[in-house]
Amino acid sequence: MTPDFLPFLHELADAAGRAILPHFRAELAVENKAEAGFDPVTIADRAAEAAMREMISRRFPDHGVIGEEYGPERTDAEFVWVLDPVDGTRAFISGLPLWGVLIGLKRAGEPMLGMVAQPYIGERFYGTGSEAWFERGSLRKPLRVRSCPGLSAATLSATSPTMFTAAERAQFGRLEREARLVRYGYDCYAYAMVAAGFVDCVVESGLGPYDIEPIVPIILGAGGRVTDWAGVPKRGGGQVLATGDARVHAAALARLAAAPV
Repeated sequence: MTPDFLPFLHELADAAGRAILPHFRAELAVENKAEAGFDPVTIADRAAEAAMREMISRRFPDHGVIGEEYGPERTDAEFVWVLDPVDGTRAFISGLPLWGVLIGLKRAGEPMLGMVAQPYIGERFYGTGSEAWFERGSLRKPLRVRSCPGLSAATLSATSPTMFTAAERAQFGRLEREARLVRYGYDCYAYAMVAAGFVDCVVESGLGPYDIEPIVPIILGAGGRVTDWAGVPKRGGGQVLATGDARVHAAALARLAAAPV
């Protein structure tokens, strides 16, 4: 029988929030991790991941961890935690509340539990792969994707068009031209909105495992789908297609797979 890790998931989110919030909308140094381009990191990212890793090590010393800031540890363990302490650091340093703490747990390589927590707003989206919930204050309610007949009725999202290669940008363009509404710039929040029934499709590329694996159990638990661009269930990073309605997923896969015109 699988232990109940859900209370500990909330404890990790609490600790991350305590580490992050003193630095949000405050003066802080920003470092660039990228050799080319701009990949920001701050003390908030590092402090939050360090706090969560210390808690995991103390409570579950035999568990592994994959974190964006401090790398992998014991990845061959049965249970491996996947951490992105501030998903959306660009939004964070811009003072925008469209960032989140991503916390996931894998068992034997399969995502089994995940959370998107936004401590500034006080929202949490979490799921087990078979169920998903939203919490804010005393409110707790199930998450459910919405019905959508196809791309022409869909809201489509990607964090930025610059995340795609030239070939991928052309593939994404097919969806962009057909979708009813396209929104950029939401990082993990767009995925949370798929689970909540407000966005129909998120298409992204170049992700790390910590960017998407914590999200998989939430969207699946809300009745959606998360695959790569070939329709393979999502494990690890790279290309991601997350949808609510199966009809949107099928249409998106067809556009992404279409030959260049």
